[in-house]
Amino acid sequence: MGIIDGNIVSADEAELTDVYSRTIAGAVDLVGPAVSRIERIGGRGGHGSGFAISPDGLIVTNNHVVEDARTVRIKTAEGLTTEGRVLGRDPDTDIALIRANTSVGSWARLGDSKRLRRGHIAVAIGNPLGFEWTVTAGIISALGRSMRASNGRLIDDVIQTDAALNPGNSGGPLVSSNGEIIGVNTAVIRGAQSIAFAVASNTANYVVSELLRFGRVRRGYVGIAADTVDLHRRIALNAGLQQTTSVRIRRIEPDSPAQLGGLQEGDLVLAINGTAVTGIDDVVKLLDGDRIGQETEFLVFSVYGTLERKTLIPSARLS
Repeated sequence: MGIIDGNIVSADEAELTDVYSRTIAGAVDLVGPAVSRIERIGGRGGHGSGFAISPDGLIVTNNHVVEDARTVRIKTAEGLTTEGRVLGRDPDTDIALIRANTSVGSWARLGDSKRLRRGHIAVAIGNPLGFEWTVTAGIISALGRSMRASNGRLIDDVIQTDAALNPGNSGGPLVSSNGEIIGVNTAVIRGAQSIAFAVASNTANYVVSELLRFGRVRRGYVGIAADTVDLHRRIALNAGLQQTTSVRIRRIEPDSPAQLGGLQEGDLVLAINGTAVTGIDDVVKLLDGDRIGQETEFLVFSVYGTLERKTLIPSARLS
């Protein structure tokens, strides 16, 4: 009598494993060549990751990777080493923009993070702990988070993932299964298991455009931390809206415009100045520098179960 191997994998399971492997490898093949190692020049040493988003050497990384450096050293996956200058930085989203002195060859595209769903594949590429061009994979654990950065600022529109990230991954790309960059890896929770964060690509794209235009990001500050959540159809219909998601206020900063304007923790933000709010990235874009000092109407479904309109006056974010 033959012996049956208990470790034999069924054909269907083997096929699924093979498809998953090809998906990960395909995403890495598309984006991996655009990833670079970033080292500060002058001041305190340190390194992180970054990725090119244009053929002429425009590179996205984290603000905490470049810190106060004006120039950085860039090493590409193809072996090119060059320098670059920091064009701008935004501590509120931990995003910085670098212009390489020469073309870096490969580049990748920022995708649409609004299309993400919990459970989607997430691939991280970077240089953790000095191990260059390391690939890890996991899933999207949650979307539309807010988190407090090490400098005390609230970072909005954050993706939570269980893809393994370590020091040195900062500034590298979080990649979807179809090879689009969906986030900029930014932080891990010390001591936690499989909890890491990336700034969503839609917010990163907005910040990059502002840095290119103005060298900085002016924004109206209201003082909320919030999550993107599903919106019950009945609430949307009562408000005359078509959206299926909104933003739930999780925390309000003391003495902030949000608190002074009467917003409360648990309120759902449905629209700002008549424009639908379907995610944290909408809040970031709608509260730009033009809203500073201007009356701004928030349509909310309150924690008490009523539709209410609140008027806030966003202030300038202090440096």
